[in-house]
Amino acid sequence: MPLHPDAYRLLRTNLEGIGEGQKVHAVHVGVLTVAQVDAINAARLRQGLNPIISEVLFVGGHIYRSRILRDRYTIEDVIEQMFNAMEAAAIVLDATHMTAMENPNPRADRYGNFVLDRVVFECSTRHPRPELFSIIPRGDKIKP
Repeated sequence: MPLHPDAYRLLRTNLEGIGEGQKVHAVHVGVLTVAQVDAINAARLRQGLNPIISEVLFVGGHIYRSRILRDRYTIEDVIEQMFNAMEAAAIVLDATHMTAMENPNPRADRYGNFVLDRVVFECSTRHPRPELFSIIPRGDKIKP
């Protein structure tokens, strides 16, 4: 599994800290599979960008603002979305303006939706390590 067993605690700690107004730091939460990092790097090479490594970092500010504050998801919801989007089964999407993966297996959420969880990475700020920057539960017509 690409997210480490300790990732749940690290993700929660950062999201709770952001909610309390604390400055949080990037934490190592997992690794991409060889196939995932190879697919990402092939796309980056086609775009003239430097390759990344498999180690994934997490800060959480964007996710907190977009999913928890704006969409009203709970921290548990967001962590579930991230774990699902980061599974080994997730496929790298062919996109020119973002680096993203999506789990092709629909997941039933707590609100009556079947969603495809998509993770978006930020690959320049902490290069060569990608940052788990955003999570998108595609198909979440019913939100909290």
